[in-house]
Amino acid sequence: MSDQDWQAPGGPPTGGSAPDAAGTPYGAPANVPPAPGTPPPLPPQPPTGAYAPQPGTPGGWTPPPKPGLLPLRPLSFGTLLWAPFRTLRRNPAATFGSGLVVQLVSVIATAAVVVPFLMFAIGRVESASDADFDTVLAGTVGGFILLMLVPVAITLVAGAFLQGVMVLEVASGTLGERLGFGALWRRTAKRIWPLIGWTALVAAAVLAAIAALVGIIVVAAGISPTALGVSILVAVLLGLGLAVLGAWIGVKLSLVPSVIVLEHAGLGAAIRRSWQLTDGYYWRTFGILLLVSVILNVAAQVVVQPISLVGTILAVIIDPTGAGTAVTITIITTVVTMILSILIGAITAVVQAALVAVLYIDLRMRKEGLDLELERHVELRDSGQPVTDPYLAPSPSAPAGSEPAATWS
Repeated sequence: MSDQDWQAPGGPPTGGSAPDAAGTPYGAPANVPPAPGTPPPLPPQPPTGAYAPQPGTPGGWTPPPKPGLLPLRPLSFGTLLWAPFRTLRRNPAATFGSGLVVQLVSVIATAAVVVPFLMFAIGRVESASDADFDTVLAGTVGGFILLMLVPVAITLVAGAFLQGVMVLEVASGTLGERLGFGALWRRTAKRIWPLIGWTALVAAAVLAAIAALVGIIVVAAGISPTALGVSILVAVLLGLGLAVLGAWIGVKLSLVPSVIVLEHAGLGAAIRRSWQLTDGYYWRTFGILLLVSVILNVAAQVVVQPISLVGTILAVIIDPTGAGTAVTITIITTVVTMILSILIGAITAVVQAALVAVLYIDLRMRKEGLDLELERHVELRDSGQPVTDPYLAPSPSAPAGSEPAATWS
């Protein structure tokens, strides 16, 4: 083989007419200006097909869009942890305002029922004769228990409403929408009855478990002291077992409010749907719910307890005998502590309700590709085309790519 016949591996055939990557023929002199009238060369085009940059390579992956609160992709642990707090910060007037209204309604309803009844009951018990004292006391306790059903019912309704409000806030915020206080409440009102039914069902289950444990102890107390001791031990062990069972069922059904509001499902369908969505993700869901709950409770204690402790210490230092000044300090400390408790309770309720909605959206993105549906919804909406509700559950009989008929409103 002669030198003229030799060519470098991958080079052009002998004769040097093939262009290189810059468009210059092999063998042509470099940096030669183009002839007059020659059109400028086309800019280099990105490679496609098998040579396209792959996800994870530098400069080769573009993250999914984030039109609002959540990125449209399965969420990482950090996003799941802080998204509920970001919900509160993103739209504080509607979120914190709703939580504060719920807390105030609960406190005012309880005070309006308890305070007048206690004043009446104390006077009645003090004026009762010795023969009627036990009967009056038993009637007072029974009346108090029945009367407390009123604030409990109000609290259940308010709590259910707040859950619906936060589910809608997270869902609309993920699409880049920012709804006001009134808009959130009007939309939630459409699903209030299933939400109340779910909250009442949970409350009834808890009360039934407590009543069963108390009933065991009461029945045993009427038998003998030995049976009472054994029944208390049995009730404690049974209570621990019920707590574990309740925690497991509670996590499996934690998405029920989100399903009720966003998928317009009934109570039974929402229970089945929540159970299905948490399959395979139980411990992940449990861990996130537990961790956020611990963070909120620790933060609440850090804020409230020092103020209460400082008030107690000041009362002892300023008025060791408790003659008069200590009472004033105690009243002021109690009022400040109550106000802080209401504010922190509102924040806690909002964040916990938002966390459930975030977990619901994350699980649907992981198991049903909801992120793709949300991306499509955002693209159509931003281009001015009509859109449908992207959160409705996919129909098993619907063809692939079909859209639900309901509108997102």
